Amino acid sequence: MTQTTLTAAPVASPLRPWYLVAAAGALVVMIAAILSPSLWFLNFLHVMTGALWTGIDLFMGFVIGPVLRRVSLDTRRAMIAGIIPRTLILMPTLSIITSTAGWFLGVRLGYLNLGFPEFWWVVAALGIVTVLTVQGLGVLLPMNLKLYFEILKPAPDHDKLKRWMRTYVRVVAVQGTMQVLIIVVMARFATGF
Repeated sequence: MTQTTLTAAPVASPLRPWYLVAAAGALVVMIAAILSPSLWFLNFLHVMTGALWTGIDLFMGFVIGPVLRRVSLDTRRAMIAGIIPRTLILMPTLSIITSTAGWFLGVRLGYLNLGFPEFWWVVAALGIVTVLTVQGLGVLLPMNLKLYFEILKPAPDHDKLKRWMRTYVRVVAVQGTMQVLIIVVMARFATGF
């Protein structure tokens, strides 16, 4: 008679070396776009990373979030274990590149020299990006890590998870609103004053 030993699958680290290499490569591209004389390159980088940042944020908040609240714990574990490692580096990298490229694009296009009332659009953009960055790096990133490590425990604390998910959903709703507002502001920049 043979004896079978069951062991739990090892928990993958949320930090994957390849993601760090890809993020470093993306930051190198950002630096190249900033140093390049090509306005098109800088604008493309800003728009592309902004579209990815906004699209992923809205998809996660309004599609994945509601699904996660309604699936079994095992399914939630599997989804979070797959999503968090991918977004842990991706989302901060996209936000850094979008914001930094946007700043340098604004400088090149002369938006920082606008008079009032047009300059209020610049103030709005900076305010919205500040809220997105503080919430993203200061609330959602730590919350994602807490959720990740808690849900992968053999016996996760369901009360903690519910409390964290309520906070998470509220912050994501604000993020979604801010993402739509920044699109409004960027559309104004794109069409002129």
